[in-house]
Amino acid sequence: MNILRGCAFILASTGSASLMLLSHTSYADTNPSTQTEKTLSPYFFVKSNDPSIDQLPLKSTDVKVNITGVIADVVVTQHYRNEGTRPLEAKYVFPASTHAAVYGLQMQIGDRVIEAKIREKKQAKAEYVQAKSEGKSASLLEQERPNVFQMNVANILPGDDIAVKLHYTETIIPTSGKYEFVYPGVVGPRYNGATESVNGQSPSGVKEPWVQTPYLKTSEANSNTFAMDVNIHTPIPLQNINSTSHQVNIAQPDKQHANLTLPPNTTNGNRDFILNYSLAGDRIQSGTLLYQGEGENFFMTMIEPPKRVTNAEIVPREYIFIVDVSGSMGGFPLDTAKTLLRNMVGNLRPTDTFNVMLFSGGNTVLAPHSLRANAENIDYAIDAINQQYAGGSTELLPALRQALSMDKIDQNLDKTVRSRNFVIITDGYVTVEKEAFDLIRNNLNKANVFSFGIGSDVNRFLMEGIAHAGEGEAFIVTNDEEAKVAAIKFKQYVEKPVWTHLSLDIKGLDAYDIQPQKLRDLYADRPIVVIGKWRGKAQGSIAVSGLTGYGKANITAHIQDSMISPDNAALRYLWAREKIAELDDYTKLFAGENDQAIQQITELGLQYNLLTQYTSFIAVDHIVRTKETADTVNQPLPLPQGVSELAVGAEVPSTPEPEFYLMFALAGGMGAYLRRRKQQVRKPDADQSNTH
Repeated sequence: MNILRGCAFILASTGSASLMLLSHTSYADTNPSTQTEKTLSPYFFVKSNDPSIDQLPLKSTDVKVNITGVIADVVVTQHYRNEGTRPLEAKYVFPASTHAAVYGLQMQIGDRVIEAKIREKKQAKAEYVQAKSEGKSASLLEQERPNVFQMNVANILPGDDIAVKLHYTETIIPTSGKYEFVYPGVVGPRYNGATESVNGQSPSGVKEPWVQTPYLKTSEANSNTFAMDVNIHTPIPLQNINSTSHQVNIAQPDKQHANLTLPPNTTNGNRDFILNYSLAGDRIQSGTLLYQGEGENFFMTMIEPPKRVTNAEIVPREYIFIVDVSGSMGGFPLDTAKTLLRNMVGNLRPTDTFNVMLFSGGNTVLAPHSLRANAENIDYAIDAINQQYAGGSTELLPALRQALSMDKIDQNLDKTVRSRNFVIITDGYVTVEKEAFDLIRNNLNKANVFSFGIGSDVNRFLMEGIAHAGEGEAFIVTNDEEAKVAAIKFKQYVEKPVWTHLSLDIKGLDAYDIQPQKLRDLYADRPIVVIGKWRGKAQGSIAVSGLTGYGKANITAHIQDSMISPDNAALRYLWAREKIAELDDYTKLFAGENDQAIQQITELGLQYNLLTQYTSFIAVDHIVRTKETADTVNQPLPLPQGVSELAVGAEVPSTPEPEFYLMFALAGGMGAYLRRRKQQVRKPDADQSNTH
């Protein structure tokens, strides 16, 4: 029996708060794992007193972005300088877009530029280790997650200024006519203990040393600078250009062009850089892009769906809100989550039902069954939410398993067939993305899954992957005001009719290797994107059809030779990235790995010159530059804006977890709820006896 449910029963029947306190204390005292468990991943940076070692070798990050139509090409330049007196090896963990196709790397030492080669991951690592031992300067870029990379730069000599440039491309898919480009600023601390991993390993035993990353305390200034230079060019006039994350300088020479830059010497790389813009009339740049290569041709079609129509005959829905209340959510993230949850619960329809699960080291639920979305139950839930605070570890997988096994609304009270929807609210600072995707994907028949990432620098790979696996949508909330907007957007998103049973019909064009292989249901004002290869002549049409609230619907895009352009060369990388994501996102990459999928991913990475889980970029200077052994330094990261220091280096307390404190707040209300239930059951019996 759920601990909260058991305690509520005790209180309801005895009225004694002391019994719950006894149960609470007993749990903490008898659970040895909570007394010894520590978060194994992040730790606070402690600067050494050795002046010969420069422990902050990363001096600046410069980002140049060119957005042409719906394709963004990004060049990230990291400047490493050794201001100490001994050779260094620098290690730096940094994020990238979840949609990034990383296709190039160069290392520059003085006037020499070394072009990196793509290699199988183990081979690249071996070449790097050998170059380092031989005293050669070398750079190694590895993917730890599709949105987390590690850069190693070996043998940075005193006085050296080494620039490492990486190139990636991605598509910008608009939602409701709004375009958003995001450059992630910093990798948030990842919880790597208890059931999530053991002794620094994932549940299946794969070591993930990248998560053992040092972080600066919030009182320590981040010394390296962050520069951003964005150029936008579209055939449709631009409007409403702004950044919700940073102060920017905006220049717009004409209606189709814009340039955005950060002020000089900016150091606030502790949050995502977010750029928003729209096109005149809230249009989107739908249509087809074609690229004709030497051996293969590629196309991408973006089809704008019609405006959604209203439909009063909506199937009643059940919502299970799964809320992270762990230590990393302390402060701004949890405050924002409360605002979000209050707004979402408060906006439910009377025909809806809901429940709330809170999780950190353990998990608790608001009620044994989902509650009707009436005023009394909504007030009860909001009151419980308002009294919650953060602390403890982040056990996401047990919470998901518990939620998937939960009973629906009491079938004795409600026989209605309902659409079940899970809403996961977290910052995503865990290392179990693949396991979470598999768990959700294997239970698709039980619920649709939506995700809300809370914070200035959330784990977008987890949030977007959860939504992808659950055939829902991901929402990212970076501040309190956005929480209110996101709650309204979520309500609009799920209450309107969707396109279902989508099908793709390509005529005239000899297309193959199309991604995605199956079109998902369409939930919102978001275009349908299809990418693939083609042979022969560029002619024909691509149509998407489906069922709406008013019957069948069809949208068609026409194709012709004039759409072929060498400027669309990025399509080859984008297609390969989509193919890799299909193989990678939902394949167990730990114990019992899928050897065939791994081989395919590796071959795609080597063929298309892409960074993947199994391929890396390696650049080696042929000159032997030192005979000294380099000192290795891990570049410390700033904590993401708004993230509490509880997320880093803290021991998971042997004192009770926050959800047990919540029982004090909930127990009285739960007892009253159960008593009301009993009275409601007894009342019909009493009424019946009075009629005799």
